[in-house]
Amino acid sequence: MIVTERPTGQFTQQLLLGESLDVDSIEANYENGVLNLTIPVSEQAKPRRIEVSRSGERQVIEGAATGQ
Repeated sequence: MIVTERPTGQFTQQLLLGESLDVDSIEANYENGVLNLTIPVSEQAKPRRIEVSRSGERQVIEGAATGQ
């Protein structure tokens, strides 16, 4: 999503991003009027890969973490 705003006076904006972020590793860079934020996802919230064996067959199940 691209958002264009007019720079007049003071500006404040808040975003609700969820609870599964690594807030200690957030980085911000402001250059040429553009603010870039890097907000990594915490290890607990990353998708996991589980191998399941059944009668000699191997199957890999991938899915998103529940965040809990």
